[in-house]
Amino acid sequence: MIKTLIVLRGLPGTGKSTFAKLLVSPENICEADHYFEGENGYEFDASRLEEAHSQCHNKVEALMQSGAERIVVSNTSTQLWEFSEYLALARQHHYRVHVAVVENWHNGNSKHKVPNDVMRKMRQGFELKI
Repeated sequence: MIKTLIVLRGLPGTGKSTFAKLLVSPENICEADHYFEGENGYEFDASRLEEAHSQCHNKVEALMQSGAERIVVSNTSTQLWEFSEYLALARQHHYRVHVAVVENWHNGNSKHKVPNDVMRKMRQGFELKI
């Protein structure tokens, strides 16, 4: 069995979460956004973003420790450093890594109502390693 970590990156609204669901079962999908989902739907709070990413990281680590065959991390990760901790976990737990950028070919809009100026900054600062 080859254990695999798939990192999906992309701007809000590109369909990362939808694509992740095509790749693995929901329990093997790790997203910082899951932290903000509650009884009243999605309620983003920028002051709790560090906690959200910590929870995502902890879930990935727990899945790797349990030997999950395939794990998907689906966050914006516009900067390469933003997912480096997952690469380190993958090395530590002997996971092969695939990184994919999800593009907005379906003209989707972010369900998270990200302001246009924030989207513009994210787009302008998006780092690629090709």
